[in-house]
Amino acid sequence: MISRRNFVADAATSGALLALGKSCPAFAVTRSAGGADLANSALPPNFANPPDSPINSLLKDIPLPRMVALETAFDRPVLADVARSFRENLRSSGVLSAIRPGMSLAIGAGSRGIANLPLVTRTLIEELKQAGARPFLFPAMGSHGGATPEGQTAVLARMGFTEEAMGVPIRATMAVVQVGSTPDGLPAYVDAIAAQADGIIVVNRIKPHTSFRGKIESGLSKMIVIGVGKQKGAETCHNLGYGRMEHNLLALSRVTVASGKILFGVGLIENAYHETCRIDVVPAAEIAAREPLLLAEARKLMPIVPFSPLDALIIDEVGKNISGAGFDPNVVGRYATADVVLTERDPRITRIAILDITAVSDGNAAGLGNADFTTERVFRKFNLVETYCNLLTSTSTTGAKIPMVLRNDRQAIQAAIKICLIADPKQVRLVRIKNTLSLDRIEISENLVDEARRRPGTRSVGSAADMMFNADGNLSK
Repeated sequence: MISRRNFVADAATSGALLALGKSCPAFAVTRSAGGADLANSALPPNFANPPDSPINSLLKDIPLPRMVALETAFDRPVLADVARSFRENLRSSGVLSAIRPGMSLAIGAGSRGIANLPLVTRTLIEELKQAGARPFLFPAMGSHGGATPEGQTAVLARMGFTEEAMGVPIRATMAVVQVGSTPDGLPAYVDAIAAQADGIIVVNRIKPHTSFRGKIESGLSKMIVIGVGKQKGAETCHNLGYGRMEHNLLALSRVTVASGKILFGVGLIENAYHETCRIDVVPAAEIAAREPLLLAEARKLMPIVPFSPLDALIIDEVGKNISGAGFDPNVVGRYATADVVLTERDPRITRIAILDITAVSDGNAAGLGNADFTTERVFRKFNLVETYCNLLTSTSTTGAKIPMVLRNDRQAIQAAIKICLIADPKQVRLVRIKNTLSLDRIEISENLVDEARRRPGTRSVGSAADMMFNADGNLSK
């Protein structure tokens, strides 16, 4: 099998990735036949947008609103001592009674930026060792990390899961074994290394999914099918589209649980501040019944952009550690598929601009295509291999598209204002957020302040101020 590094090197040498400029670490170290460092090369002429370009002429006079910092107080249940609460729940759940000395136990570690996930996983490992078991970790993710064992191990390391930090081996493979089939004939898969263990444990956050609605969405059932099932499991579940996702997840997870491979699941719920507020330990046989109740609780706690309608939303950063879709559509009301029908709760936003990708994402730009504008900085970071392997598996072509690329933050914001379909750009209703995990402190255009004062739990902080840009035209704070 061709390695990810060699694939990118060959593509770079052939010119296939030249337009991506600076990209992932694998691309950054490749060299052209002449020895030039492609990562430092200029964008191709057809992508050039110099200061004197006609694009700048169209945008330079678009006025930018003065901004005011806004704090919102959301409902904030929280676990004061996460490790202690989890230990108590784990011990009282009864699942440890099935653990026998010497048992080999596979713990699935996912690729999401879930609050306290390394802490909870390490605590689980300690408790299993105390019971006499021999636990190990395996990457429980579909096609992330370029769908290679090395790539998925690297994803875990970026999330804080290393053998040194966890105190157990990490065993990675993309090979799977089939453990059964649904009545519809869909095969249920399990990671081949995990399948050899005496039991598998899944740990995941329970939350609304970014592309479909159902009794179960993101959570334990999804981790069993798409995480434990690896790329093959993810592909099987996605191939019939998001309209069938709930049905497929329920059917496939039932088959995998019935195989006896899954011992129990650990479900985490977060509040609006990205803090752990609940941890449930659920025996495998109870997952189907209890997960819908946990999802309903998680949905109530999820924040949304607190103004609707909006003309423009500026998102400082997106990434796989923030959401599977880069930014969470449940927060901003912009979904990649037609399978999600907007509700009254969803904000209506005309234009969205994305300014950067988190370093942890390694250039995986899944979800970027759900926005309208982005920057050259994002374009250069776009990792084709990471992104395309992810989205070729999930069947979401929209998320892999590249929005209109502007030279810097200033241009991207001005472009969003220019074509947000209002008569007077000086009256733009604009909000800026860091990411969709950070809604408690945002910035709003000055004309939204009176509306904010009428909203319970919100207060403006400081006075209105102009957006500040550095010499490169990027926001300085």
